[in-house]
Amino acid sequence: MRVTGVKVLPVRGEDKLKAYVTITLDNCFVIRDVKVISGHSGNFIAMPAKKMKDGSYKDLIHPADKATRDMIEGLIMTEYNRVQAEIKQGNA
Repeated sequence: MRVTGVKVLPVRGEDKLKAYVTITLDNCFVIRDVKVISGHSGNFIAMPAKKMKDGSYKDLIHPADKATRDMIEGLIMTEYNRVQAEIKQGNA
């Protein structure tokens, strides 16, 4: 499996939510609503989730192993940081 596309849509005016991300796998499978969230230890990735009746959240999709999660998170954060740098320079 290869990540063949990462699109970051920055969110303005929110405290913790920093961006929505769409990723494409092997040019044929699209995952929307991945989130970049600001936490106590820095930014992290949240996979699309559904709110349960008890108020908790359950991931709708997620990587099955740590290596895949690390790879996807790395690509997302690299693109997020690139987009943020463009915004700061006034290019976006």
